[in-house]
Amino acid sequence: MDKHEGNVIPQALQQHLQQLGQQFAERLRQELPQLAQQAGQLLDAAGNERQRLLQALRDQLHRLAGSAGTFGFVQLGQQARELEQQAERWLERLQRQQQGLGEFVAALQQLGSQPLAATAVGEAPRPTRKAVRSDDGSRYIYILEEEAAAGESMRLTLNNFGYRAEHFNSIAGLDAALQQHLPDALIVDVNLPGESCSGLDYAAHLQQRLDAPLPLLVLTQQDDFATQLQAVRAGALGFFAKPVDIPQLESRLERCFAQQHGEPYRVLIVDDDQDLASRYSLVLRGAGMLVEVLREPAQIFAHLRDFNPEVVLLDVNMPDCTGPELAQIIRCNDDWLRIPIIYLSAETDIAKQMSALIKAGDDFVTKPISDNALVATVFSRAQRARLLSNALARDSLTGLLKHGDIKEQVAIELERALRSGDRASVAMLDIDHFKRVNDSHGHAAGDNVIRALANLLRQRLRRIDSLGRYGGEEFLAVLPDCPPEQARLILDEIRQRFAELRFIAEGGEFSCTLSAGIAGTDVHSDAEQLRERADKALYAAKHGGRNQVRLAE
Repeated sequence: MDKHEGNVIPQALQQHLQQLGQQFAERLRQELPQLAQQAGQLLDAAGNERQRLLQALRDQLHRLAGSAGTFGFVQLGQQARELEQQAERWLERLQRQQQGLGEFVAALQQLGSQPLAATAVGEAPRPTRKAVRSDDGSRYIYILEEEAAAGESMRLTLNNFGYRAEHFNSIAGLDAALQQHLPDALIVDVNLPGESCSGLDYAAHLQQRLDAPLPLLVLTQQDDFATQLQAVRAGALGFFAKPVDIPQLESRLERCFAQQHGEPYRVLIVDDDQDLASRYSLVLRGAGMLVEVLREPAQIFAHLRDFNPEVVLLDVNMPDCTGPELAQIIRCNDDWLRIPIIYLSAETDIAKQMSALIKAGDDFVTKPISDNALVATVFSRAQRARLLSNALARDSLTGLLKHGDIKEQVAIELERALRSGDRASVAMLDIDHFKRVNDSHGHAAGDNVIRALANLLRQRLRRIDSLGRYGGEEFLAVLPDCPPEQARLILDEIRQRFAELRFIAEGGEFSCTLSAGIAGTDVHSDAEQLRERADKALYAAKHGGRNQVRLAE
């Protein structure tokens, strides 16, 4: 078993892949003559002994067909696949005829004695571009908008959310900034009357020049299909009609960053071929994923529990437990029903592939597979698995923890704080006069306000802090290693930023405020009492005039 590891830089990855290729070539120099020797024994064997030899040869040819091409021995892999199919046919008709066995043996011996010639397998896949963060952890957003007032309003609002937004009213100004620093996302207006090209044409050209595309959001007056199609072709991840509801735009930015720069995807590889598993592991790690390799299927549940993979790659043909059998074992446990299972095999028989998928599994990838194809397949499955997992575990509107989960975090942090002696804080937050928002502007506008506050809290709080939607317009935050006085400063800044946000709805533009109550951990309060103290402080803030943060007494 290999413990999971993080990213491998491209240069080191290429060197590791070359070393694995050399190891595989050395393995072939030992195994191919043995294969030829075993083939020679076929002519003298009979009955059960011949069947045993044929089965062993077929299994060796199957592994060779799957691994040779991956390491650049394409022709060898193709020959092994053809001979594997012949061996399969011989096993099916062994008792009926033996004509042609000599030619089959000769072909096997020729395979075992031919010189090795590897071809290039292509460049290692590039890792995804990491977000460049400022000293305080903010993300950079560049805005291309000719209208000064609209651009400045967007810049100020995004800064209130915790971004480092910069506004440019010309392509020349944006180009100059791009030469110095690439942003984490780009917002472009389609209509640029003062330029020789549209914003979409410029964005499309810019994306082609970059090693990795930037998250792109598009602003336009023309809310039609043709413009949206052009935006998608330019790489747009969001499309917003003017006048822009900036909190909605920020919500889309947050989702883009969550998908592209979140925690690395976790992949478990189960394969008894050490060289092949090591190569797959290196390739996926080079693409930014965390990978663990398992060679003993009997240990599967310990790895599922401890590593919690988001994708499982299974070799189909393993000696003690086949891939489909192991997949069925996994699927029999309700805790692991959501994990995508991808089979990796040299099997080309469609009927056998379908049989494996029907038993258990989500995809079937035929070996050899290119490095980039492997990364793309695993990435797409892992991304969908994470989205589904978050949808089940988190509040659908805000993406925050649900009521029960955030209450559990209060208990966990209280226990940790009492054990370590460090003080932590629990905060209850509530949007002031929220019913008026729904009554005056509609429930869609109310949802937008809730989502905006959730995103603002997520941006301004630390990664170690826990945040949940407690119910309706009420939120609960858990801040480890943060005394109440410090928590008050943090939440008061968030309160001020939230009050500066502007929302657009049918009833016109409006803003909202929030109130918060904070309680610190101590030896006299259990988790429920701690939450109740924070709730009483929130009640005091509400009755003290709202739009303020109070500490529990």
